[in-house]
Amino acid sequence: MSEPRDYLELSFRSIHCFANDGRLDVHELGSLLAIAERDGVIDENEIRVLKKIIAHIKPEELDPAMREKVAEVARKIGA
Repeated sequence: MSEPRDYLELSFRSIHCFANDGRLDVHELGSLLAIAERDGVIDENEIRVLKKIIAHIKPEELDPAMREKVAEVARKIGA
């Protein structure tokens, strides 16, 4: 059985999300989380990538909806 490569897609898509306007919005973060969850397991590589993505979110980007989505991701990845 081959190793899942969703973390590569996750990394690639996150670059595009940040590049289009320099920031990540709640819908983009939700779509990134969906990539990690689509096989039913968020593996170590996906957790690593998601933690890096969250670390790049600036405090001024955290409106209430984004704060809630970041908290959801953090719960799911044990951050």
